This record gives sequence, C-alpha cells and structure tokens, in this order.
Amino acid sequence: MEITVHAKDSIGAFDPVSALGSTIDGHVEGATRRILTRANVEAMKSANFHSISYRTRTELGTEVWHWNPRGSWSDGARAQGYWTSSDASGPPIAVSFGYGLPRRGNTIDQANDDGYSRLTDGDTASYWKSNPYLDAHYTHEPEASHPQWVLLDLEKATDVTAVTVRWGVPFAARYEIQYWPGEQPNGPDDNADDEGWVTFDRGMVNEGPASSGGDTHITLADHPARTRWVRILMQRSSHTALRGATDPRDAMGFAIREIDLYQTTGGRLREITRHGANAKDQTRTYASSTDPWHRAMDIDRETEQPGIDAMFASGITRGLPMLTPAGVLYDIPANGAALLRYLRARGYNVPRMELGEEPDGQFVSPSDFAALYVQVADSLRGADRAVILGGPSFQDPRTKVMMSWKEGSTDERSWFAHFLEALTVRGHAHDLAFVSFEFYPFDNSCTRTAFQLAQAAHRIQKTVEQFRSDGASARLPLLMTEYGYSAFSSAAEMDRAGAILNAEAIAEFLTRGGSEAYFYGTEPSTLDRNNTCDSWGDNTLFVSDDERHILAKNSTYHAARMVTTLWADSAGGLHTLLSTTVVSADLVTTIGAYSLRRPDGRVAMLVVNRDPASTVIARIAGLTRAQVEVWSFSSAEYVWHPQGRNGFARPDRAPRVTLATAGAPISLPPYSITVIRER
Repeated sequence: MEITVHAKDSIGAFDPVSALGSTIDGHVEGATRRILTRANVEAMKSANFHSISYRTRTELGTEVWHWNPRGSWSDGARAQGYWTSSDASGPPIAVSFGYGLPRRGNTIDQANDDGYSRLTDGDTASYWKSNPYLDAHYTHEPEASHPQWVLLDLEKATDVTAVTVRWGVPFAARYEIQYWPGEQPNGPDDNADDEGWVTFDRGMVNEGPASSGGDTHITLADHPARTRWVRILMQRSSHTALRGATDPRDAMGFAIREIDLYQTTGGRLREITRHGANAKDQTRTYASSTDPWHRAMDIDRETEQPGIDAMFASGITRGLPMLTPAGVLYDIPANGAALLRYLRARGYNVPRMELGEEPDGQFVSPSDFAALYVQVADSLRGADRAVILGGPSFQDPRTKVMMSWKEGSTDERSWFAHFLEALTVRGHAHDLAFVSFEFYPFDNSCTRTAFQLAQAAHRIQKTVEQFRSDGASARLPLLMTEYGYSAFSSAAEMDRAGAILNAEAIAEFLTRGGSEAYFYGTEPSTLDRNNTCDSWGDNTLFVSDDERHILAKNSTYHAARMVTTLWADSAGGLHTLLSTTVVSADLVTTIGAYSLRRPDGRVAMLVVNRDPASTVIARIAGLTRAQVEVWSFSSAEYVWHPQGRNGFARPDRAPRVTLATAGAPISLPPYSITVIRER
C-alpha cells in the first residue's frame, strides 16, 4: 500500500497552542482540591493540550449556577427567588455549586438525572412554571411568538379519552390539548416523521370555565385517540400571580400543579398517568422551559464546579484564554453579566463566552432558546462590548425539532438551522461568533470497536458538512468543545481503540476546516461502570485512585502526546495541513492518514490502523528528506486488561521510535497509531 503526501497542496492551517485544548468539568463534592494539586496539574499539562474549555454540569442538570457563593436573591428576606452572584472582589472562589429548580417540568435531565418533574409528582402544592424570560415583556415580541408546552410520555400507545389539568398561577387562558398519532419510539427530541400534532376534538380551549384556571376536567373526544404522546400547548397567559406576590416575573408564563390522563374502560374513567416524587415512579414529562426561580435549600452539594479563582490560580490555564460558559436555559441574564464583570476585574484571560449547554438535547425549541440567548448576549455586552460570544455546545448537529416545535411544522431542517435563522431574524447573528458542539459518537460502546472506528472519521466529516449546509459559513469557526469515545463508560475508552478515535478525531476535524478541539477527560479519574454491558472505563488521560492520585497513564495520554508533540509542535506556530491520499481502495476504512508541515519545515504524518488483527505495510511518497523518524503505539507498547474497577494496562509504555529511509516500507501494526516525521 502507498500513502502519498501532496506537499504542495495546502488544505488549511492551525496553531496547536490555540487549536488543541482540553476541558475541566464539575465533579463530586470535594474533588476539586484533589484534582487541582500541583502534581496533577503538571501531569495534565504534560499532555501538551494548551487552552482550557471550562464545562458546567448545571445547565445539563436543570440547575442554576451560583458561580460565586456570594450574591443576592430577588427575595432576600426568604433567601429565594432569582439569584445574581456578586461581581465584587472577595475571598478567592475555590468551588461553586448548582441549585436545582423546584418548578421543574422535565422528568429526566442530562447530568446526574436525580431529579423529577412537578407535573406528575402527586403533590398539588408543587408546580411547574415556564420561564418568565420568554414573556413578551422580555422578548419584545408578540405573546404568540413563544407558546409554551408540556409533553407526557405514556411509554406505549394507549387509548386516551379525558384529562384533568390542575392549573397553577398564572394559568393558560387559551390552550390546546393534542396528541401525536401512533407511537414515536425515538422520543420528542429528534427525527420524527409522523403526521404531526393533532388537537383532540374538544381540545381547543379559549373561553368558558376551562379557560379560567383551577382544576379543569375535559372529555377530549367521543372516541379515544390511541397515542403515546400528549401535549398541552399554551398560547395566552392569564398574567395573574399568587396572592402576596411582588415580583413581576411571578405573573409571567404558565404554571401547572398536576396533570391526570384517563381512558374509558367499561364505561368508567381510569387514570393512566403515574404520580410520584421520583423519576421512576411518575409518568415521564418534558417541558418547553423552566422557571429559574429557586431557594437556598435547593443547593446540589453532590456536584461541585471548580471555582473561577481556583482555575486560574492552579496554573492549568497556562495564562492562555479560557473558554468560559454562561447559563441560558436555567439562569437569568444578569448572572452571566456579573460573571463577566468579575473576570474583567480580576484580569483573567477570557476573551470568549460560550452560551448554553446542549439545548438541542433538552427538548427546547430553537426559537425559545434564541430569545433567551439574545437576552444573555445583550446583558454580557453591557458588561463588555468587546466580548466574543458563541455556542451553544450542540449535542448533535442532526437534531430535528418536529415533536417539540411549532404546531403543524413540516420543516425538516436541523435544530441549528432554525436557531441560526431565529438569531438572524432578531438581528443578532453577530452574537454567534463561533459554533460549538460535542463529539461522543458511540452511545453503545460495548459492541465491537473496529466497526465503530471505521465510522468515526466519516462522522466528523458529516458533522462539519451539516453545520455548513445549515448556514454556518466557512468564516464561522467551528469548535469541538468536548470529544471522546462515548458519553458512557466502557473498556473501549481505556483500550487503544479510544486512543485511535481521539487522535483521528482531532486530525480529521482540523482537516475538514474545524478551528479548535478540546479533549474531555483531562482530570485523573477512577473507572466507572457501564451497567448495560458490565464494562468499566472513562474518558480520561490518567487512571487514579479515589483520592485522585495518578496510578497510571492511559492510552489516550500517549495518543495525546503523539498528536500534540510528535505530529504537531507543542511550542506552537503555524502548521500547514497537506493533502494526503491512501492509494488502496480496499483500505480506506482501515487506514487514516493526515499530514502537515511544521513551523520547522519538516513534514509529519499521523497514520492510524483501525484493523484489530492485520498489519499493513505502507510506503510513504511525497517526502523530500532522506530519513524519517517513525513512532509507533501498538500492542508492543500498550494493552488494556479489563478487570472491573481494577482494570490495568500492561505493557504501558510511551511510543517507541525507529529510523527509516524515506520511501522504505513501514509496518503499521494492528490497532495502532504511527507518526512518521522527516528527520
């Protein structure tokens, strides 16, 4: 087989100091001080990833981020309401926490998933309430622009004949109760291809007792509708508030205390919804938005975020810019602006803010998210007009909006395309100066890895193409702000398969025009269990004990250094990507090859062999120097031995180097990474 480097054909360029970064995320309480020790920071930095992308779990967990434990409540006397962290200097912030939302409407969340919905919790004293920042008072748009909704998932197609809605305050004065014909097995977030939402025969309410709040019972039709999904679409608010309320936000949006669905059996109504203050005990529900109102007692101490000051004091940022988040879905605009003022007052290097975290995976309409995004952007620009804004860390660029968007929509465009359009219509396209997303390609990482690795590069290519075709111009930078083998733990992440995927994800992304890639899992970590296939692993550079003391370097550490130090020059400078061709049609899914010209003038090639069993012999054409250095990372250097939580690698060595004559045959071992560099 021959691999040809077209040294005169430049296909892009990057500087590894800005383009190759890593992340720091939230962890269990007490983890920050164990992770950010001097020894650990030096070890993490030795991978030669440079820039840091700071991640928050709060936005995924339906929580508000108190980035500074000091701050003020809108209802200070009762330590509740809407929170704004203090932007004043004080003692350094070592850790911070998220606060759960007691007006939550989603049964599940994307973080620890330990909360529950107030729509079916069996407690009429609790209630879901929509986000008041989607009211016309804040959006400056007609009320009809942002109808709110709640969905109930009956888990399988079921006959539905009646509903009781126990309204809170404010209630809906005009609404529709709808069903989705048949069963849509993929859930309400993407790729639905059925006929759309259908309003029950008696499901349209805009006058009479049913529009006056309280406990409203409606017989929806003479004949039952068979469906898995029921939606209440709320279009006009009563704009009333509970007695004694003084905050204008109390009268904005919609509130529901409980929902009961019924079917008729033997001439009698039988309730088919389940109620309980636990996700496993209740009928699963989803909500279009959630009120960020909360109380001091709602603190989530099980997960802490590294403090802003601790991050910069630890040295992990190297003095380089840190990509820093601002909450959108479950926060208020003023809290993000206070964070930016704090960063500026401290002189921290934060030129960019990433707004939001995986909204496309949280069943939010792109129009609603755009309205919230604009308010946060305006607030941030009030703190610093020069700040660069972007986001929102998409879960998947292919996500569609059919079940969670506007009534009757047949628009097949992606969530991102709708979001970009909504920003453009509002005159805020300039507030999306970069687009960020996450890349965890394999939810099921328990299957044979060779099949998955053969798809990985293609998935990167399709991801970039999707963004571009949906409106992200070539001038709009794409940031892969998290990447790893899977969002779920498995031995594949510890084996050389994980190393191969991570190395190729970087090279393929940069080759396709991506701007920056951030490895997820910089922190030393113990192994986690994937209960689905009883497999243990994690996205991490280092295996550690429970105290975060490093026990061993993982395959991904060795792969990281091959990319950042052997292929690229970790000192930085302009690296020119070169066109590379694998001249063997039957090996396209087996071999991946990526070439660049380093600042010192030498050509370097990164080659992966995705075949777990076969050695490939390659000759490299197109190099100009007589000798090459060949670094290899294969089973001779690293083999993972699954032993549950005590899994280990043996051998566990850095890549070995040999010298070869340019054009001589080079052996590419099974499941290996090879760097070939002109001497």
